[in-house]
Amino acid sequence: MSISEQQGQQLGLKARTQWSPQLEKCCLLVSANESYEDTARDIAVLTGISVSKSTQQRLVHRHDFPPEAVDFGVKEMSIDGGKVRLRTPKGQRSAWRDYKAVNLHQGCVAAFFRANDALVEWVNQQPLASPVVCLGDGHDGIWNLFAQIAPPVQRLEILDWYHLMENLGQVGGSQHRLDAVETGSMSPL
Repeated sequence: MSISEQQGQQLGLKARTQWSPQLEKCCLLVSANESYEDTARDIAVLTGISVSKSTQQRLVHRHDFPPEAVDFGVKEMSIDGGKVRLRTPKGQRSAWRDYKAVNLHQGCVAAFFRANDALVEWVNQQPLASPVVCLGDGHDGIWNLFAQIAPPVQRLEILDWYHLMENLGQVGGSQHRLDAVETGSMSPL
């Protein structure tokens, strides 16, 4: 069955495609949460339509995911890094790769896979308040990214509580003093 161009426009269909917008949305959503192989299986269960894992992968790679943007002055942000496990053939060691994620508090969250420059460029395109609070874990890689975001006089850099307490424990001092800092009855400085 074929439909006219006008019908396609009314239904929100892309030209020369057999995908419904809803099926494409479902495939992209499930692919974001699990492997393409698991996505293929789950889409078949959820929709009754078989979409192979390689088709799922092609769909994701050809889809344009425009970056989010905020329309207000970002007052706080945090950046953290992590590792993602890439699937490898059975019998081979897992491959782990680094990523960084940034949270523009009360705005949006974005992750960047092996693209620190893109993270910095994207954050600097957002409207940043003055000061903008930058919360990090103390890792040099995180502070090096913050150093490229906004001028230094505009940034207020804060070490997160967990890592502050971890570092205070390494510096030493009496347990009584560390307990006082943790309960808020004494300044850490």
